[in-house]
Amino acid sequence: MSATRVLVLNSGSSSLKYQLLDMRDSSRLASGLVERIGERSSRLKHTPLATGGGSREQSGPIADHDAALKAVAEELAKDGLGLDSPELAAVGHRVVHGGKHFTRPTVIDDTVLAEIERLIPVAPLHNPANLTGIRTATTLRPDLPQVAVFDTAFHTTMPEAAARYAIDVETADAHRVRRYGFHGTSHAYVSRATAKLLGRTPEEVNVIVLHLGNGASASAVEKGRCVDTSMGLTPLEGLVMGTRSGDADPAVIFHLARVGGMSIDEIDALLNKKSGLVGLCGDNDMREIRRRIDEGDEQAKLAFDIYIHRLKKYIGAYYAVLGRVDAVAFTAGVGENAAPVRAAAVAGLDSLGLVVDDGLNAVRGDEPRLISPADARVAVAVVPTDEELEIATQTYALVKR
Repeated sequence: MSATRVLVLNSGSSSLKYQLLDMRDSSRLASGLVERIGERSSRLKHTPLATGGGSREQSGPIADHDAALKAVAEELAKDGLGLDSPELAAVGHRVVHGGKHFTRPTVIDDTVLAEIERLIPVAPLHNPANLTGIRTATTLRPDLPQVAVFDTAFHTTMPEAAARYAIDVETADAHRVRRYGFHGTSHAYVSRATAKLLGRTPEEVNVIVLHLGNGASASAVEKGRCVDTSMGLTPLEGLVMGTRSGDADPAVIFHLARVGGMSIDEIDALLNKKSGLVGLCGDNDMREIRRRIDEGDEQAKLAFDIYIHRLKKYIGAYYAVLGRVDAVAFTAGVGENAAPVRAAAVAGLDSLGLVVDDGLNAVRGDEPRLISPADARVAVAVVPTDEELEIATQTYALVKR
């Protein structure tokens, strides 16, 4: 029997998410999460989807990612899905930052590892954790292809006019300062799924993808290729997010340092962890914000209005970039579940052909669906993202070749 399974790993600084998929039919065999790695209160939740059994949980100290992946391997083995299985074709790793040169999934070797490591200064929270997961998986299965799928890869098709900041070219090149974009696996998957929903190929449609979760980003996808995206050198730029400010005048940093007496680290923490929705109203859960609005909370309403104002600006900007828009697709936790966000984002844009049907918008579901009227000039869609499937698909296609 040929190897058809792919294990997808997403290593965070203190967590490890995983899914095991069979690429014959893209079915999920198992999934799980290890969280609070390095603490005494570590927790592993494992769900054996292939057997239909219930989830299993274990708590207790898990010292590091090496111990976490070994614990995952033990759980998979209990279901006959162990890492030693000859049916396992590869391990696909989510790597957040691939810089300018990693434009596609890549089999990992020492050269690739070194480049991911060199990119740590522009992804200090993510790339070190991604490297740890890669090295641990390689130790457990040194004979197996380890494949990096980069968050930034989908956005490497942006023209220089969109990717460059208007700063001194020599300085920018010396320090790799340019717009890279993130959430690329989600934008790639959702843009293709939206085309399929419309009964067309990706090369036939222009799509604005709105990935709205705690982290949020927008992209303009022209005939299957990204031509602009809202995140930049780091995931801080762009939309208002759960705890990140998104777009802000760079002089805010100088002002806070000179007038506020804040250190660079304090400003970094402010903009990344204490801003966005949580900075505006104390909550970064859209459900709670909407509950507070319904109760007449003016601070929550202002936070929501700022969030929507920024979102609407990007929709309009990317409409101008694309020239013709066939669909706007909402995805990720907020995009898929918050009907008021979707309605507010396109409210008043009917002159651009963007209209939401209130009844369709109120329907919840796990499948891609249209929420615009049948005669709408531009389709408005809700398309659940599937980054793990995208990583597995890209990984399997590469190792098959």
